[in-house]
Amino acid sequence: MLKLRLKRCGRKQRAVFRIVAIDVRSRREGKDLQKVGFYDPIKNQTYLNVTAILYFLERGAQPTGTVQDIFKKAGVFKELRPNQTKFN
Repeated sequence: MLKLRLKRCGRKQRAVFRIVAIDVRSRREGKDLQKVGFYDPIKNQTYLNVTAILYFLERGAQPTGTVQDIFKKAGVFKELRPNQTKFN
């Protein structure tokens, strides 16, 4: 099973996160399948590859709680097909 979750990057006291598609059994800094976005909580910046995110969501990947909140703010779930709106 796949998850869309945050992967910590950056330096000490200055964390930034990549949003990655990763296997559930992998650890936080484990090998990811694909990088689908970037999130900087300090500057509150978000960069998302919406086509890749929709690809993984349509194939059953589950976003974590924090990633789901980021996607809702960006309006990613509005672009899903109508029969796949279980995240709204």
